[in-house]
Amino acid sequence: MALLLSGCGTLTLRHGDGMPSQAYVATPFFTQDTHHCGPAALAGALAASGVVTTPELLAPQVYLPGREGSLQLELLAAARGMGRVAYVLEPSLEDALREVAAGRPVLVLQNLGLSWYPRWHYALLIGYDLTAGSVTLHSGTTPDYVTSLTVFDRTWARAGRWGLLVLPPGLLPATAGELPYLTAVAALERGNPGAAETAYMAALQRWPASLPALLGLGNARYAQDNLKGAVQAFAAAVMAHPDSAVAHNNHAHVLHRLGRGAEALAAARSAVELAGDTLPAARRTLEEISAGLE
Repeated sequence: MALLLSGCGTLTLRHGDGMPSQAYVATPFFTQDTHHCGPAALAGALAASGVVTTPELLAPQVYLPGREGSLQLELLAAARGMGRVAYVLEPSLEDALREVAAGRPVLVLQNLGLSWYPRWHYALLIGYDLTAGSVTLHSGTTPDYVTSLTVFDRTWARAGRWGLLVLPPGLLPATAGELPYLTAVAALERGNPGAAETAYMAALQRWPASLPALLGLGNARYAQDNLKGAVQAFAAAVMAHPDSAVAHNNHAHVLHRLGRGAEALAAARSAVELAGDTLPAARRTLEEISAGLE
């Protein structure tokens, strides 16, 4: 297998723009039992984010006996269940290394076999040395396993270069894109609106006028029955994006819940004028508010 994976070739990375030539993230290590590389790698990523857990606790959530392994969806769901933002990286080696340089271990899926005979394996990327051309992994039963960067990238590429960050809600990925990050937070919001609120507020520090972040913040607060906080978020969304029918509609709905009928009616009318027939919810909101004022 070593002969099959070694081969030739040079991997070129742009390590300017503040990217150090080497980095290492001290990360808890959990040895894997048979077929439990998924629970072990996820336990390490969660522990690095501040969650106390073990592979044994995670296995019932992520290990599929029929497949003798774990699927990415189960890992994402388990991380969110622990109140963490599960952010899937772009399939880029440089992005993965930049996250390590920023102090975040990356959970990676590798194919240690061949494209036609795969052997799937989860590991934690915790370090690299561009000068030596190596990376460091928590892998299987071996902590701090050092291997060739080229070999790692080849095995990672065979698995689609899937990489996952598990982050506390207030911490953004170094390489975060606005919409991918907010999509990850929205998935967290469905089960943990409190954690999502924290993540949306962190997102607004980086993207202050982001419509999805403002709407998400309002929705997260509304889910926690924080109507005053929700109306503030939706008002900010309307101010930053006056042409957004969704922002006006959500604003109208919460104003109505707060008993501010005249303001709610004006906001609902704005939503309908902007949306026309493209947002049926806006017309329903207007009808509900109008009926309540009769």
